Amino acid sequence: MNNRYDFIVIGGGILGMSTAWQLQKAWPGRRVLVLEKESGPARHQTGHNSGVIHAGVYYKPGSLKARFCKEGNVATTAFCDEHDIRYDRCGKLLVATSDIEYQRMMNLVSRCEQNQLEIEVLSQQQLAAREPNIVGVGAIFVPSTGIVSFTEITARMAELVAAAGGEIRYGTEMVAVDETAQGIEVRTDRGVLHGDYLVSCAGLMSDRVVRMLGQEPGFRIIPFRGEYFLLPPRHNRIVNHLIYPIPDPELPFLGVHLTRMIDGTVTVGPNAVLAFKREGYGKFDFSLADSVEMLRYPGLRRVVMKNLRASLNELKNSLSKRGYLKLVQKYCPQLTVADLQPYPAGIRAQAVAPDGSLVDDFLFVTTGRALVVCNAPSPAATSAIPIGAHIVERVKQLVT
Repeated sequence: MNNRYDFIVIGGGILGMSTAWQLQKAWPGRRVLVLEKESGPARHQTGHNSGVIHAGVYYKPGSLKARFCKEGNVATTAFCDEHDIRYDRCGKLLVATSDIEYQRMMNLVSRCEQNQLEIEVLSQQQLAAREPNIVGVGAIFVPSTGIVSFTEITARMAELVAAAGGEIRYGTEMVAVDETAQGIEVRTDRGVLHGDYLVSCAGLMSDRVVRMLGQEPGFRIIPFRGEYFLLPPRHNRIVNHLIYPIPDPELPFLGVHLTRMIDGTVTVGPNAVLAFKREGYGKFDFSLADSVEMLRYPGLRRVVMKNLRASLNELKNSLSKRGYLKLVQKYCPQLTVADLQPYPAGIRAQAVAPDGSLVDDFLFVTTGRALVVCNAPSPAATSAIPIGAHIVERVKQLVT
């Protein structure tokens, strides 16, 4: 078998598959390989999210997040139309439940205008008319938000990669990489591979890939577990849209929301609790190596101290269904503890700087022959197609 490739892509999530597919379109006939350590695509962040096609409400104007999210919203639905993948542009309501939240909501209205998003501001009466089971003093309606299965999109991209002559090796983990002026040598648990260029979309392992390439990343990936609950089937029509709270700008994450899923079910979540294993989806999953590495990092200690009260509340609500329930009852009071049924958790790969600040935008690191996607939190799945196009443009600079 010829183990020499023009491009080696690490990671079989939606970013890796989008990038491989677009590399093939940019360089037809070149040999493209995707390496994925799991037995199939989309087994980590891509397959453990809420399936929301975001519109770009929250993101700083001019940021990569704002730009890629807006472009990705259009590109994702166009891809689904072309490949007969089901989606639902159901729209999202950001619901204010108090006067202070209403003030924050109006700040978000300004942000939406800066990001040139179509929205509608609803009064309390208009909100009640649209969502009889939701209470609030007002809301923002974002019609371009939708839902889809990003796992299905990723699987279709993998088919396109294979159909264009690309190779995908599942069950193959990269353990080391060496870069020289002549190319890239990738050592895996199944042998050594050689490539001209490397693109890493390794998510939770991105900082370790940068270190493999001989650079100090300047950040550390900290895993935050997002825990969800599933509502019973009798509540599948409890909402007509996606229901989000108005986020507190002092806190790092958006808060618990009600999400209509593409399969017709409704989930509640996610929260955000520190995970003690990078791929620890279970509440009590633990890795000694991951934990020691994380706890020794000064950036983690600083981010926890900056958000100590919120961190303790998240932990309490993770351990108590009743505490978690209160977060959603403020806008959907009819739900009960019995309505919160088990559902798989997700892990957010959050890049944290040494000073304890969260890296807020997409982040890329390049070397002479490699590009590493270092920070790609939400809305990365929505933005996967424009992110892949951006990666291709940056790889062109390496090739030339």
